[in-house]
Amino acid sequence: MAAHTPGERIAEIRKTYSISREVLAERSGVSAALISKIEDDGLIPDLAPLIKIARGLGVRLGTLLDDHEQLGPVICRAGKNASASRFKTGLPQGADTSTGHHGMTFNALASDKNGRHMEPFIVIIQSDAQQEKSAHEGEEFIFVIEGTLSLEYGTDKEILNTGDSVYYDSIVPHRITSADSNPLKILAVIYTPV
Repeated sequence: MAAHTPGERIAEIRKTYSISREVLAERSGVSAALISKIEDDGLIPDLAPLIKIARGLGVRLGTLLDDHEQLGPVICRAGKNASASRFKTGLPQGADTSTGHHGMTFNALASDKNGRHMEPFIVIIQSDAQQEKSAHEGEEFIFVIEGTLSLEYGTDKEILNTGDSVYYDSIVPHRITSADSNPLKILAVIYTPV
């Protein structure tokens, strides 16, 4: 695939399989308007819509995020994961990143692994990051590297500190934010079934 952004990949896959935006919206449960913004405007939504779109297209989430793939093990050396930054999300409405709004930055740890079903990321969540609760197929494991994490899971709310971890079913509506005014750094591994 020559396309590089998730929106370009979605458009390319739709074209390859002759799937209209409306059909993809019906299959994925993601509105055609949001699909249009992702494809045409380069909008990067939270992971939940991308996972649903991938399922609607019949591809892995990684297919929308990959640049190229490797069959053997993928090693990500210390200090190198920042160069594998895949996308930013959770920015306040109309935010200008030059003014200090940074939202959530997802740094892929295995973006080159062929046929993977897990998506491991180092995620930096700024205190100004905004996101809606999301729900999607699969499971998530989160380990707090630095900071204090606030997890909303269904109607429950939990606080996790540095060194704490959580494993949960992603089908339950959930949201992760920084619990205070400091940035949060986590290891997030997202598993989505084929």
